[in-house]
Amino acid sequence: MRETIVLLAMGALTSGIALRMIEPMLPRLAADFGTGVSAASTVITAFAIGYAIGQVIYGPLGDRFGKLRIATLSLMGTAVASIACAFAPDLGSLAAMRFVTAILGSASMTLGMAYIGDSVPLAERQVVVARFINGTIIGQALGPVVGGAFTDLFGWRGTFVSLGLAFALVSVVLLVRTRAQWAAAVRPRSDINPYTALFRLFRKPRVRYVVSVSFLDAFFFFGAYAFLGAFLKMKFDLSLTTIGVILAGFGIGGVLYTLCVKRLLATLGQRGLVTWGGVICCGCFALSVLTPVWIIAMPCTIGLGFSFYMLHNTVQIKATEMAPEARGASISSYASLWSLGQGAGVAFMGLVVGFADYAPAIIAFGVGFLALGFWMRANLDKLSN
Repeated sequence: MRETIVLLAMGALTSGIALRMIEPMLPRLAADFGTGVSAASTVITAFAIGYAIGQVIYGPLGDRFGKLRIATLSLMGTAVASIACAFAPDLGSLAAMRFVTAILGSASMTLGMAYIGDSVPLAERQVVVARFINGTIIGQALGPVVGGAFTDLFGWRGTFVSLGLAFALVSVVLLVRTRAQWAAAVRPRSDINPYTALFRLFRKPRVRYVVSVSFLDAFFFFGAYAFLGAFLKMKFDLSLTTIGVILAGFGIGGVLYTLCVKRLLATLGQRGLVTWGGVICCGCFALSVLTPVWIIAMPCTIGLGFSFYMLHNTVQIKATEMAPEARGASISSYASLWSLGQGAGVAFMGLVVGFADYAPAIIAFGVGFLALGFWMRANLDKLSN
């Protein structure tokens, strides 16, 4: 079981790189395609929407045909789609191929969480899930560095080819090491109808609360974070590599959270985690855009990663238990709304910065995340019952 979780985490790591590599690349894409940063950000929105749709497809299929089988095959398809991004002739084509990449690459993290939910007792699950998402966190930390440094060195097309090769390697290793487990995980056709099970979930108030919080969690945080790199470029004229390194602080903060999660839970409890997560996150967004010295942005992004996962990891645990009888479908619904929230947040922020300055818009989204943390503190029971 441990090896399987590690391999799924490697798939999530590669998907994390794919998710976060675009932010420092936005100025280069805008220049190459002769458009603005707001228009180039449609590539991020397309990925988020594709990721959300993929969850609806793969979560129920994981319940029916086996989580490991679906995760492995989807990663193989992601390798092909990622390489295809390198041949996009225009921004619309690139957005379309990123959409396909997201659909195919959306399975490993969600089905990995579902696999843990099936295999690990609830009392131990928050720590195991926190450590599992190290894969996603490290990938998200590496994503901006890869996106910025590889774009500076090889161009954005070479960056997408490199990503596709990484997906191919992970999928082959996962195939070799887990293939023997596939048959045992298949459910009889009469045991579950994957898509009717997905729709039945939303009859439960608990499910509706969890997925709504997951949407807002991503909307406020990533709506602001996706434009932080462009803001730093505009204000300080930093290189894409430097911006990528700064944005990688998000992943460092996330890893630090996973190392502290046991102690934090014992000290603060879940209510304290979501409250302080909102407070720290809002403060770090404000400081990162108001500072006159760019180096201050680095500890701010570390704080953003740490505080984001204080709130987000708590929502993840609620998602693993909201419908144990169809865990793949339930977690996929959670992840789907989370991705839609990310896409909607980036799209909305793209509209806002067309009419307002970056700094107040980013701070406003940070305040929204703070408000969500306080709401969760007061209503955490609604996510549990």
